[in-house]
Amino acid sequence: MNMNVASTTSPAAIVSFIFGILSWVALPFIGAIVAIVCGHVARGEIRRAPGAVQGDGLAVCGLVLGYLHLFLFFALTLAFLTFFGGFAWFAAHMH
Repeated sequence: MNMNVASTTSPAAIVSFIFGILSWVALPFIGAIVAIVCGHVARGEIRRAPGAVQGDGLAVCGLVLGYLHLFLFFALTLAFLTFFGGFAWFAAHMH
């Protein structure tokens, strides 16, 4: 039994990590979506070929960066709309 199986890093894991970083620097929202999709694709590849495909850490980092970016994006959007929506309601009901 030969245990010298050549392993390779999943390209999807690398893309996930890169776009996870880019979502915070240059490509907000779109970068996060790409990071999340590629991260899940990479983790699936890695699970289907244990030992032959590496990069789970990169995929997880890309997923964390992507999900965190989306969470903050939606939280800030909600805060913005709540603040300005409340302000608009208050202004409309002033007599």
